[in-house]
Amino acid sequence: MPPVVLTLRRLPNPRLTGLGAGLFAAATMFVIGCLDQLLFDGEPLVYGLLFLPVSALTALWVRTADLVTAPISVPIAFAIGTFPISGGTSGIGGQTMAVVTALAVQAGWLYGGTLVAGVIASVRKVRQMGRRQRARDAAAARGAGGGTGAKTGAKAGTSAGARRG
Repeated sequence: MPPVVLTLRRLPNPRLTGLGAGLFAAATMFVIGCLDQLLFDGEPLVYGLLFLPVSALTALWVRTADLVTAPISVPIAFAIGTFPISGGTSGIGGQTMAVVTALAVQAGWLYGGTLVAGVIASVRKVRQMGRRQRARDAAAARGAGGGTGAKTGAKAGTSAGARRG
């Protein structure tokens, strides 16, 4: 097995609920926003670049039953993280306008991270559907190979119905 695959398999593989994935993304982006403001004076490039891996991890770590929540929670987390770096003036109105402006200016990063989460969630969902289909096909093959099962019963029912008619 290639060393890259072995290294990736050693990484943590948590399975978060939809709410847990949203909270993970929101808390992480808020901390990143605070650190960006503290270390880089609210540099949008740093914030945007760090948003992409958070989006990917959120989509990778959410449970398969909650895959649809990843592309929904990631933009919300982005908006929450912009509070520290938006640079708004005092008051609710000034802060709100600063956050809205920051979201408008950084829309490319927002769309990019949402696209990353959406693509990863979609690929995971397609793979899950493929695994389920293979499992159904294998179960059907096992049932048909034994001579008993749903197909044999269906044949008997059809034959009996044909004799009656």
